[in-house]
Amino acid sequence: MKLKIPPILIFLIFFGLMYLLATFLPFGYFDFFGRRYLMVGLSGLAFLIGAIALLHFYRAKTTVDPTLPSKASSLVTTGLYSYTRNPMYLALLLVLLAWGLWLGNAFNTLAAAGFVGYMNKFQILPEEKALTTLFGKEYQQYCVQVRRWF
Repeated sequence: MKLKIPPILIFLIFFGLMYLLATFLPFGYFDFFGRRYLMVGLSGLAFLIGAIALLHFYRAKTTVDPTLPSKASSLVTTGLYSYTRNPMYLALLLVLLAWGLWLGNAFNTLAAAGFVGYMNKFQILPEEKALTTLFGKEYQQYCVQVRRWF
């Protein structure tokens, strides 16, 4: 893997960036009916997706350390992983979107999109390369059948 920055640290950097945008950008504020309900819903969905994704990894007895994909002992392709190849990262994205709703600044959607772009380039692509080396055609077929995010 090219970069060894844990995704949770990247998440926290974008979390802080969103706070700074909302605090110091003098425009972009929004509010709408149901904003808080949507925020709570996204947070709950993020927690559920993250917990289920981790449970799948623990049941398969494989590593959850995203900086060491070469240590994976099995390929998880069932449950949530039959709909998205990266439910843990999807859960982090949903938390960022909920946080953006809480802050109420429209420019935070750009930060969330930046998180997706960063994760694709610097985390997911190296992981996919390592998993292709480890699991070969089985992983390549899985990538054809299941989308990266949602």
